[in-house]
Amino acid sequence: MTEKQNNNNSIIISKNLENNIKYIKEEMGNSSDLTIRQFNLGINSDSRAAMIYINGLVDKRFVQDFMLEISNNIVDVDRSTFMKKNLLEYLMSFPLSAGEVKEVFSLEKIILDILLGSTIIMLEGYEKSISINTSHSEGRKVEMPTSQPVIRGPKEGFVEDIGVNLSLIRKRVKDKNLRIEKYLIGRITKTDVRLVYIKGIADEKIVEEARVRLGRIDIDGILDSGYIEELIQDEPYTPFPTIFSTERPDTLVADLLEGRVAIAVDGSPFILTAPSVLIQFFQASEDYYDYFITSSFIRMLRYLAYLLTMLTPALYIAMTTFHQEMLPTPLLISIAAQREGIPFPVFIEIFIMEIAFEIIRESSTRMPRTVGSTISIVGVLVIGQAAVEAGIISAFVVITVSLTAISSFATPDNKMALSARLLRFAFIILSVTFGLYGIVMGLIVLTLHLCSLRSFGVPYTSPISPFVGYEMKDSIFRALICKTKLRPKSISKENLVRQGEDAPHKPRNKK
Repeated sequence: MTEKQNNNNSIIISKNLENNIKYIKEEMGNSSDLTIRQFNLGINSDSRAAMIYINGLVDKRFVQDFMLEISNNIVDVDRSTFMKKNLLEYLMSFPLSAGEVKEVFSLEKIILDILLGSTIIMLEGYEKSISINTSHSEGRKVEMPTSQPVIRGPKEGFVEDIGVNLSLIRKRVKDKNLRIEKYLIGRITKTDVRLVYIKGIADEKIVEEARVRLGRIDIDGILDSGYIEELIQDEPYTPFPTIFSTERPDTLVADLLEGRVAIAVDGSPFILTAPSVLIQFFQASEDYYDYFITSSFIRMLRYLAYLLTMLTPALYIAMTTFHQEMLPTPLLISIAAQREGIPFPVFIEIFIMEIAFEIIRESSTRMPRTVGSTISIVGVLVIGQAAVEAGIISAFVVITVSLTAISSFATPDNKMALSARLLRFAFIILSVTFGLYGIVMGLIVLTLHLCSLRSFGVPYTSPISPFVGYEMKDSIFRALICKTKLRPKSISKENLVRQGEDAPHKPRNKK
């Protein structure tokens, strides 16, 4: 077979159908799931055609409907009629119940489309073919999000099918300015990745930066959005997440309306949004569905719980080891009485219990769901009680570590909660070495580190530093929705006004 090449050094389609089929089979290693169905066109016609697809990736109903359509429209057509028609155009004019229908001119593109779930129609004597998007896969149906549940609010969550996820976004954003750009990333996996944003709201510089970062990725495979997150983030050497991820469509759309861009990856129920700031990881979608006073109070509890997760063990070590004079005398006597007979210093007690809790937490996560909750609850109670009775650990240490563990669950974003769990050990080491002075030094270094972080060029600590007054209405606290008329300009300076001037007013008192 003589292989013709175009300007891009890709092998173009031969007019000989058998040569094309042979090439495709050889390139795909005669794969067992590669299906090739050859058939004649019309009565007394030597025109041959082939339908090529991968079994399991295409919708079988389309294949059956297409063959039936051919039988009804072409079989009775004689050869003289074929000589007067362009068969490709004739086939493309069929009212097919499928997705995108396009022409392809190279065998490499044909193979790529086959791998993406398309059905290829090739004809004898033509140097081009028809590619029909018939991709279909059996996946998980839309159900309640598992990692971001709410009491009040939508119960829909993203799934592994990127088409379903995009439809959930379209369902909520019925606007012509919603833009979805497609990328194929991964030399081997060729994973479908989509860049989503609202034109006129998202900053064009942010959109272009996202395009550049996605275009620079050169890797053999992308299996989850976590790959993309790590490859495009500004600062990889930090315990804090700088790109937000969510499996809730309402949360994603809220981010798009604030001017952020989203990155969806086929096969992953978590969609990334950027730029992301620190306070975003302490907010939940339910904050905007409940009364603003209640939401503000709960947000304060989340910040407090994060600090407790990070600092409680370190403070206990510092106060009981270096700064006993700061404790009330009755409390100090009680702690000393409980520590009588304990063979280990305080920081060893803390380390033992913290490591035990982390092992139990990880075990409960990896175990089957029906068993995991039992391990996490019963395991903690049994180990803690047994350690106290054995005289290895004091009761105050068990209380301290338990408070730390419970507080870690109050952070809505799991990645941010993990950062507190990691930093907790760093502060324990500082408190063992320098006491309260070490904790203060650690907090200063941590603050400087947070101020140095960027997410797609946006300061991570915005709107606190740099300070943006009106954005504080939706940061640590949440003001009334009618009071937040502007989008956060730290994210995007495009189309800042999101609400009309005629905001609801207080009802007048009845006379």
